[in-house]
Amino acid sequence: MELIIHRYLPLTTVEGPGKRFCLWVQGCSIRCEGCGVPWTWSRKNGRTIGVEELFHEIKKSKEENGIEGVTFLGGEPFDQAEALGKLARMVKNFGLTVMTFSGYRYEDLKNREACQDLLAATDLLIDGPFVKEKLDLSRPWVGSSNQRYHFLTSAYKYLENELPGTGNKIEIRILEDGTVSVNGMATQQTLNELFDASEFKKIKAK
Repeated sequence: MELIIHRYLPLTTVEGPGKRFCLWVQGCSIRCEGCGVPWTWSRKNGRTIGVEELFHEIKKSKEENGIEGVTFLGGEPFDQAEALGKLARMVKNFGLTVMTFSGYRYEDLKNREACQDLLAATDLLIDGPFVKEKLDLSRPWVGSSNQRYHFLTSAYKYLENELPGTGNKIEIRILEDGTVSVNGMATQQTLNELFDASEFKKIKAK
């Protein structure tokens, strides 16, 4: 079984609780206005990779980085729910947690047969489309005030009362070829200010 993906990070600390492996799938049927990653909408822009190969990379990250879980985002993870459900079950059987994002509402996903395996293996679900008019980065991992946290298992239930006071973070990576990679949640204004900063330009020039 295969997935169409945008990319993955073996280790991140801003895409969910603790140290995590993060997988961005490619392809989105929702396509929210103002989406921060519209280049993940078309499946034509992705690459195909086997579920077993991805699981190997996740196991490798557990051994090398001590990750506690895996985060699925996109794109829209539930557009590839069958393959992700299989991967999620493998992840859970390996003793890791699963966090999944979706632009669909939980109430709708529960009524879709194809989504059941992925939902059953998800510990923390963040649902709801990004709504540009409701932009709100005051809570971690979400971009608008309508989006919700669903604690589908007890794994992260302890975070429920802490989330309103926890801010978002971003990670910046400068690759060997000079490419700058940013992940996490930030406003476009913040990113513009960051990339226009003279100190950052000095770093890029090194």
